[in-house]
Amino acid sequence: MRLIKRDRYSNQLINVIGVPDIKIITGVRRSGKSKLLEAFKKYVQTNIKDANIIHINYSLTKFEKLKEYHALDEYVGKNYVEGKKNFLLIDEVQMCEGFEVAINSFHAEEKYDIYITGSNAFLLSSDLATLFTGRTFEIEVFPFSFQEFMEYYKYDDADKVFDEYVRNGGMAGSYLYNTEKEKYSYVEDVYKTLIARDIKKKYKIKNSEILEGVNNFLTDNISNLTSSNNITDCLNKNKMKVTYKTINNYIEYLCNAFAFYKIKRYDIRGKKHLKTLNKYYIVDQSFRYARLGTTNMDYGRTYENIVAIELLRRGYDVYVGTLYNKEIDFVAQRQNEKLYIQVSDNISEEKTFKREVDSLLKIKDAYPKLLIARTRHEDYTYEGIIIKDIANWLVNEKKYKILQTGY
Repeated sequence: MRLIKRDRYSNQLINVIGVPDIKIITGVRRSGKSKLLEAFKKYVQTNIKDANIIHINYSLTKFEKLKEYHALDEYVGKNYVEGKKNFLLIDEVQMCEGFEVAINSFHAEEKYDIYITGSNAFLLSSDLATLFTGRTFEIEVFPFSFQEFMEYYKYDDADKVFDEYVRNGGMAGSYLYNTEKEKYSYVEDVYKTLIARDIKKKYKIKNSEILEGVNNFLTDNISNLTSSNNITDCLNKNKMKVTYKTINNYIEYLCNAFAFYKIKRYDIRGKKHLKTLNKYYIVDQSFRYARLGTTNMDYGRTYENIVAIELLRRGYDVYVGTLYNKEIDFVAQRQNEKLYIQVSDNISEEKTFKREVDSLLKIKDAYPKLLIARTRHEDYTYEGIIIKDIANWLVNEKKYKILQTGY
C-alpha cells in the first residue's frame, strides 16, 4: 500500500517532542494510527541526534512474550540507554495485560518520551484520566480527507474526482481493492470484526442484535435530529425489547469507538447549549454505503456528513445552530474563530438557494457565514455570505482563510 505524508498529525507529534506528557494516538480502527507512529519513528531516526528508540508493536508475534506488564517493564528497562534521548513507542498497547501500570511507571521515571496507540474501544478519551496518573496529550486520527485521497491517487483535479471520493470514502485500506463491491466488503468487515468486536468485548455485550439496530438507525439518520427515545421506539416496533437507558449506553459506546460523532445543538441567540436532540455523523461515509447500499445516495446528507467530519478534522468544536426556529447546519469554533455554515447538494434552483441563505442572513453578528454546495464554480459572495464549492473547500483551507481575513 502506498504511503503519504499526513502532516496534520505528524506535525502535532513533532511539536510535542520532549514534552513530558504521555502522547496517545486515538481514532477509529484502520484510520492509520500505526502508520503514523512508524512515520514518526523515521522522523526521529533522521532528525534527532542521540535518539534511542524502543519500539514495540503488539501486532507482531516477536513481541508475544511482552503481553504482561512485568515483562514489558523489564524489556523497556533493558533497552534503555543512559545519556541518550529515549523514545518509547508502543503500538496496540491494550494487548498487554495491565499496560496502564507499566506506562504510569515509565512516566514516573521521567526517562522516556512516551508515544502509544491502542484499540479505539480500550483507549477511550473518557478513560485516559483514570488510566494514567500523568498528563496525556491526545492526537485523534481520522480516515483520509479528500485532500489526502487526492494525494494518494496523485489526482490534480478536485472537481473531476470528488464524486469518486464521495462513494469510496477515506478508509485507505479499501483502496487496495479494484471494485466498489470489494471496497465496501472491506469497510463492512472493518466494522464487523474490529469496531463491533471491540465494543462487545469492552462492554461485555451479549445481545449484538440491539447494538446492530442502534448502529443501523444512526447510519440511516445521519444529519437528522435524533434522540434515544426515537431509536428506542423504532427498535421496540421491530420487536426488540429495549429500554431508553440501554439505547443511550449503546450510542455512547459507538461514539467512544469513534464510529460516530455526536454534535449538540447551540442556541445562537441565547448563546447556550441545548440538552435535547442531537445529530450524529458517521466517521466516514463509506461505512454508510457499505451497510445500507448505494441505491439512495442522498447526496445532501452525505455532503453534510463529509463537512462535519472535515470540521472536526481541522480542529473545530462543532455544533448545530438554532435561531428563530430555523436550523444552521454548523456553528464551528476554533480559538477566536467562529463560522456559520450551511451545506447543500444543489443550489441551482432559486427556491433552494433562498432557503439555504435565509437562515444565515438572520444571524446578525459579524462572524463569517458560508454556504457549501456542489456549485462547480469559483467562490462568490451573496449579501456577505461566501458561496463555495464543496470540493474546493475540502482541498483548500488556506484559500478560504485568505478570502475571510485578507492575509
